[in-house]
Amino acid sequence: MAKKKRRRRRLRVGRLLLLLMIPVLIAAAILFFSYRNSLKPIQKESEIVTVTIPDGSSVKSAVEILKNEGLIRNKDFVYFYVRQNKLTDIKSGTYDLDKSWDVKTIFEHLSDSSNASVDSVTVTIIEGDWAKHAAAKIAEATNVSAEELLTLWNDEEYLRSLMERYPFLTEEIFNPNIRYRLEGYLAPNTYEFYRETDAKTVTEKILDQQLLVYQKYQDAINASEYSVHQLYTLASIVQYEAGKPEDMKMIAGVFYNRLAINMALQSSVTVCYAMDEDKGENWLACETNADFESPYNTYKYPGLPPGPIINPGEEAIEAVLNPTESDYYYFMADVDTGVVYYGRTLDEHNANVAAHTNYH
Repeated sequence: MAKKKRRRRRLRVGRLLLLLMIPVLIAAAILFFSYRNSLKPIQKESEIVTVTIPDGSSVKSAVEILKNEGLIRNKDFVYFYVRQNKLTDIKSGTYDLDKSWDVKTIFEHLSDSSNASVDSVTVTIIEGDWAKHAAAKIAEATNVSAEELLTLWNDEEYLRSLMERYPFLTEEIFNPNIRYRLEGYLAPNTYEFYRETDAKTVTEKILDQQLLVYQKYQDAINASEYSVHQLYTLASIVQYEAGKPEDMKMIAGVFYNRLAINMALQSSVTVCYAMDEDKGENWLACETNADFESPYNTYKYPGLPPGPIINPGEEAIEAVLNPTESDYYYFMADVDTGVVYYGRTLDEHNANVAAHTNYH
């Protein structure tokens, strides 16, 4: 009798374990089939997509690019597959990829630099370039003129057509006082373009890169009391003012302190942009024209200017999202050494200016 009870008990335990295992097995099967499906072609029909893998791209960033271009389904599964199958030797360049290819074929294609377009050029937009600088660089390397690009970058109808795809483009870029509506959103990077291309293709490749940066910081941007346009505007000023990441965070904190008490930002670099005068060797012109009439002049007008004054890099964007807190309201940089000096009061600031400049 006792043996029968033990047998029945074992049967009940066995059934219970089987019942518990069924959902696990189902979940594992779903995961397995999802993984296998993610490696298949996006579609049966051939459709060529031109993709640029920038110099120095990691496997993860390449996978992100392919996902954004609609060439793969699940970036996490693909990244795992590529790593497991040692398909990580990706070469930079511009490639024609087909949506009818599976993941293995795509990455084998990307591992052979001879597959890259030979009729391509590279253009580097650096942190701090103005829109007109970026346009000139692109015009020098491609068939697209700087005038065509700058006109497109102010084309309201075209820009509105992009707003859903690029959520960092908001109504604020249509402020009539803005010089170039895409100023501040042309992500610094090295790009590869076809020598024969068009302004829209060039523009959207640059905005695709900005989208990657925006998505990385999207939660922090959404949590800020400032709009994305205001944050990019402040980042552009910080980028222009600072040379080092640690200075960027300190200077961002100083500007936030000023904004909090409705104190004018009084940033000389906004005067540079207002005057359309590259700070470069003519930096003194910006320092001595605080009365220059322009909505960009933060000596004359409180708060932030209408829009970004340069195209900031990722470090400047991160700085305005994670500023260093302090009780400073002033700063100045020694032009010769690059060292930044901070002050809590105007007297402290004036003492710094007296000690570290030759033009006061």
